[in-house]
Amino acid sequence: VAFHIQPYRGRNDQSVHENVKYIIDRYGDHGAFYKFTSTTGKSLPMFYIYDSYLTSPDAWADLLTPAGSHSLRGSAYDAVFIALIVEERHKHDILAAGFDGMYTYFASNGFSFGSSHQNWKSVKAFCDGNNLLFVPSVGPGYVDTAVRPWNNHNTRNRVNGRYYETALQAALNARPDIVSITSFNEWHEGTQIERATPRKTVTRLYMDYLPHGPDHYLELTRHWAQQYNKEKQQWLM
Repeated sequence: VAFHIQPYRGRNDQSVHENVKYIIDRYGDHGAFYKFTSTTGKSLPMFYIYDSYLTSPDAWADLLTPAGSHSLRGSAYDAVFIALIVEERHKHDILAAGFDGMYTYFASNGFSFGSSHQNWKSVKAFCDGNNLLFVPSVGPGYVDTAVRPWNNHNTRNRVNGRYYETALQAALNARPDIVSITSFNEWHEGTQIERATPRKTVTRLYMDYLPHGPDHYLELTRHWAQQYNKEKQQWLM
């Protein structure tokens, strides 16, 4: 389990410091607590910071650079911190802030600079040149009009799994350090990959995977995870 720290009232570098300290103190020794092993062999917890751009790079640098006023670096609470890239300029802010890498989050190709598949190779090149991790985020499709009726232009049809596979292929083409899957089982954004069978209620028609079986997206995920691991071995040779 890796923690995804969402924005909350009063979130800043100081409060995230306290969040990280609490999480590591409470869960750091748990067998399910995810730790990322770097190329140097060091194993550290990983935190994704959603909407990281809401806090200034200077404030983050106080937490995430070795010379910061309350730096976590080199302490018992050091970790791998991944920021969200939405706009192209964010990559420079993320570097200046002292983050360890960047992820793209959104499942809708074209929604943002970061979530646009065509930009992933250039973002990866920037990351490679600055010793940062790149984590492209893929999704099986996107439709949130049940809760955001005005947002139809960001709907992305699943095309029976082809959208998911196209995203995964684009991610692998960038040779990323990690691939994240933006999926949520509450279903109102249409990103679920869990088992699904046809169901209709008075107020909602639930998405299913016909003509494929209920496990279609889990099977695709397994296939592409295996493909990623196989290709990654070749990249490292």
